[in-house]
Amino acid sequence: MTLIIFLNYSDRMDADLTSLEQKLSHLISMCNELRTENAQLRISLNQVEADTTALKANMAKASERIETLIDSLP
Repeated sequence: MTLIIFLNYSDRMDADLTSLEQKLSHLISMCNELRTENAQLRISLNQVEADTTALKANMAKASERIETLIDSLP
């Protein structure tokens, strides 16, 4: 009787360990995917920040030119 209970316990433990292994594998996979996505987002953010800086500089130049034109009007 004890052997049967032990075998059932062992089977349940194996099933639980297999389930845990699958969940951990999925979690590790998700972490790797998120790291990759995060790296890509950082690159995109850097590009957007550079574009924003360039656009602000262009707007400042345009504002200066408009002010110069307005000042030159009679």
